[in-house]
Amino acid sequence: MQKIKTEFLFDNTVARVILDDGKANILDKIMMTEITGFLLSLKERPEVKLITFEGAGNNFSYGASVAEHTKDKAGEMLEGFHRMFFTILDLHIPTLAKLSGQCLGGGFELPLVCNFIFADKTAKMGQPEIILGVFAPPASVMLPLKIGNARADELLITGRIITADEAKAMGLVNEVYEDKAGLDAATEEWIKKNILGKSASSLKFAVRAARASFDFFMQKNLPYFSELYNKELMETHDAKEGIAAFMEKRKAEWKNC
Repeated sequence: MQKIKTEFLFDNTVARVILDDGKANILDKIMMTEITGFLLSLKERPEVKLITFEGAGNNFSYGASVAEHTKDKAGEMLEGFHRMFFTILDLHIPTLAKLSGQCLGGGFELPLVCNFIFADKTAKMGQPEIILGVFAPPASVMLPLKIGNARADELLITGRIITADEAKAMGLVNEVYEDKAGLDAATEEWIKKNILGKSASSLKFAVRAARASFDFFMQKNLPYFSELYNKELMETHDAKEGIAAFMEKRKAEWKNC
């Protein structure tokens, strides 16, 4: 079963990606491979001016697969996750995420890499990885770039979940709407007003210029954080224990090492 649905809108100029695994829209290896494959296919479609991401049902995504965070699988999981991000960066096509419900962990990092984020009031966002004894490599690069170190520290080190209104106040979300219907309608109008009348090739140059620093730090730091995660963090007792405790639905027993 396909874990994403895709379609082209507005005379094939907007590519729509819907995360849809029938459950919590978990970004597992299969879903990430499907997303990356679709993104790569857009290299052959120069008319595309925008890529949108959204979740089927009431939630965007509960995050990456915790089962794939174990020591023997974490390397492959991070490699696939980061390949998806680097593909988005390499395309230079403007991106927009539409958020409802839970947008946690990897399910928040995918929107973070986008140029624009719109949400409705049901959206809850955050990086709760620290609660499992691990950290979020992509968010550790992107959040400080987007909202500064002080606010990024709060989200990354405490794992606090924030509302859509809090995210807008921080500068993470562009607009917040009352419900999903309002979000859909407003996003469609925004696309018509701000994207459709522009040149697809010129938009790519604008993204390259506007995101030059963002892209540089992602290319430079994400591989380092990935190595820190795989070679050091996952060698600790507590990182393994946190993942195991979550999978076994019990309280973690930390040894602080």
